[in-house]
Amino acid sequence: MRSVLLYTLARLALFGATAGVLFLVGARGFLLLALAVLISGIVSFVLLSRQRDAVSTSVTRRAARMRENLAAGAAREDDDDPEPAASPEPGPAERRDDGPELSSARKPAPNGPESAS
Repeated sequence: MRSVLLYTLARLALFGATAGVLFLVGARGFLLLALAVLISGIVSFVLLSRQRDAVSTSVTRRAARMRENLAAGAAREDDDDPEPAASPEPGPAERRDDGPELSSARKPAPNGPESAS
């Protein structure tokens, strides 16, 4: 994580230095930003290759560690005794509907609510 922070700070410093030099030369506005991004990107590609390799190694190790942790967790889940199988859905004869039955007085009229008075 430290290498990522150092690389990011170095990139920002290069961008700031490049933008400062371009400002002194007379570049302004969008041209200043575009040239600063382009030039600092090229310079950082050359000057920060060692730091970029350190970041790459750090990220790769962290990803490998996360994959190992996931695999270990999955293996622990597989090693646990499986839960007993859930009982099957009850058949129609076994189902109990504890809800109130609609009496014929409360059933809607076949012609809709307008015909019921």
